[in-house]
Parts: sequence; C-alpha cells; structure tokens
Amino acid sequence: MSTDPQSARQVLGARLRELRAEAGLDGKDLATRLGWQPSKVSRLQSGKQTATREDLTAWATACNQPDAARDLHGLLTALGTLGRHRSWRRQLAGGHRARQEVAVQQTVKTSRTRAMETTRVPGLLQTPGYAAAGFDAAAAFRDIPPTTAEAVDARMRRQEALHDPAKRFEFLISEAALHARVCSVDAMAEQLDRLFTLTARSRLRIGVLPFSAQLPRSIPHGFWIYDRRTVVVETLGEELWLESPDDVALYERAWEWLSAKAVDGAPARRLIGRARAALGAG
Repeated sequence: MSTDPQSARQVLGARLRELRAEAGLDGKDLATRLGWQPSKVSRLQSGKQTATREDLTAWATACNQPDAARDLHGLLTALGTLGRHRSWRRQLAGGHRARQEVAVQQTVKTSRTRAMETTRVPGLLQTPGYAAAGFDAAAAFRDIPPTTAEAVDARMRRQEALHDPAKRFEFLISEAALHARVCSVDAMAEQLDRLFTLTARSRLRIGVLPFSAQLPRSIPHGFWIYDRRTVVVETLGEELWLESPDDVALYERAWEWLSAKAVDGAPARRLIGRARAALGAG
C-alpha cells in the first residue's frame, strides 16, 4: 500500500501544523525555538519526513502543549503499523484518535465505500453518543488511554464525506445490530432515529439483512471495501488490510450475495422502527 504511509504522515503533519498555529507561531519562529532548520519544520508538516518520538515531544513542548505529545506519539505508532496485519495493541497504544485519522484519510481518497456490519452500526452512520460508548468500551477492554472526545471528533469529521456528491456509500447492516445494546437506551434510541432518517437519503444505500432472510452463507465478520482497492477486516487482535485482486474479488462476491438478501427503503425503515419501539424509550 504505497500511498498509505504517505497518507499517515500527512495526518501527522496536519496535527503538527494545528499545534503550531494554536501557539501563534509561524514555521521560522518554531524552528528557532527548537534549534532546527526551517526546512525540517516544513518537511514534517508536509508529511515528507517521518518524525521521531523525540521530535514530537520537542514540538509539543515548544508549542506550549506538552500533553499533546501522547497524541502525536499515537499517530506515529499508527504510521509504523501499516501493512497487511495491523495489531490493535500497536495501533491504539496512544488511544483511538490516530486510527480514526487514518479512517478519515481512507474515506477521503475513496470514491465508492461498501461496508457490512454484523453487530454494530457502521462508523460513518453513528451518532456521537453511540460512537462515544463504543470507544469507551474498547478503551476499557484494551486498557488503553480513553481518548474518546478526540476519536469521536475525528469520526464526525469523517462523516462529512457523506455529503460529497462525487462519492457513493453503500451499507449492509444485520438486523441484529439494530438490537445490540452497546450503549444506553437514550443513546441507542438517538442512533436508531438517525438511521431511520438516513435511509431516505437518495445518495446512500442502507440495506438491512432481516432475521428472516435465508442467507446464501453465514456472516462471520464485518468488512469494508474501499473502491476495488482495499478490504479492511477487523478481528479482536488485529485488522487485516487486504489488497490482492483475489481477496478483493472474494469480498465483492460476499457483498453481492448478501446485498441481494437485504431490504432497503420502507422495509428497512420498518425493521429499524421495530427495533426502536422495542427500546421503550421516549
């Protein structure tokens, strides 16, 4: 994935620029504080050079935000995990924000996104409350820093792509995901209400796989297909980023088989409404 390391460096560089701007410094001022050549500041901000942990700590301190070093280290760690097998332990060492920034970049450069989820609402369709509950639970499970607010912010920014007329988004959601209680009743009600509304949007396809559907095969896990370029599969221990034509074709076949059994439009809204009514919330 030759473009992914560059994309990750650009994410890190954007965060560095943000810290510099918040400190009211231009590139030359920051270089003077750090004792660096201005060209190094420029290369790090543009993603043309990979920073060291020491560089990032010094940058955060020079910008009067030493606590930001942990966030920067997390982004650097995510850069180092790029490959077919991406360990969650390494990706999330500094919290969830770094991985969410990678997701933002992946969505930006993708024209057609297809997502299948079996037990949760896809991240691109989540409300802040639903997303926050998921990040909190994952942080507790993995015993990592609970950077929930930053992760939710990144996920909401990622959703801005839903308004881009040049992009296509298609989602398949198991009916089980509509009933899986992964957050409070109020947060779940808000999420189902939003999902109900989104099904009416013409540029989104949200299909629900009913409990009653006879599936052509079982669904062992969710997956995301980015164009015909990359398939991302999440397991408890790691993510798989699959790019071979055979792998992509296999998941596209699974997508087509499952898509044929999904309902959308009014039938999907009835299933979402049924799950909403079962909550008994106001």
